[in-house]
Amino acid sequence: MEFGTIEREVYIEASPEIVFDVVSSPEHLKQWWPDDASYDPTPGSAGEIVFGERDAGGTVVAFTVVDARPPRTFAFRWTHPADQVAAAGNSLLVTFDLTPSGGGTLLKMTESGFREMGWEVALLEQQYREHATGWDFYLPRLAPYAAKLEARP
Repeated sequence: MEFGTIEREVYIEASPEIVFDVVSSPEHLKQWWPDDASYDPTPGSAGEIVFGERDAGGTVVAFTVVDARPPRTFAFRWTHPADQVAAAGNSLLVTFDLTPSGGGTLLKMTESGFREMGWEVALLEQQYREHATGWDFYLPRLAPYAAKLEARP
């Protein structure tokens, strides 16, 4: 099995503009993925996302916006040490590519950079599997949330 890139596609019954907001805005992101998010959705902005309660053992993860081209592409690096600038080799790159499709949007999510992290094989496999399982859990939550926003008057 190749542990280099995770790819998922999801059809969402919402416009690319709404889906872009849902994958790029901290307020929307925390409705389907992390429990909290703090960053400016512009390239170069550094912040963090939090899984669980920050003050009760939650996991705080560094987050840096790499690309933001509404309504087509949003990309960020994450998992890098908070005291380092995100780059290939110290972080994973997640890209959301949005394509109009029918009356909605086809979202393609790609997470890459696992092999560049320099992890031992066992850790590489563990991290890859954890991230694949995570995306399989969280991405399906995105579609109904975005569709609900689309349905608002």
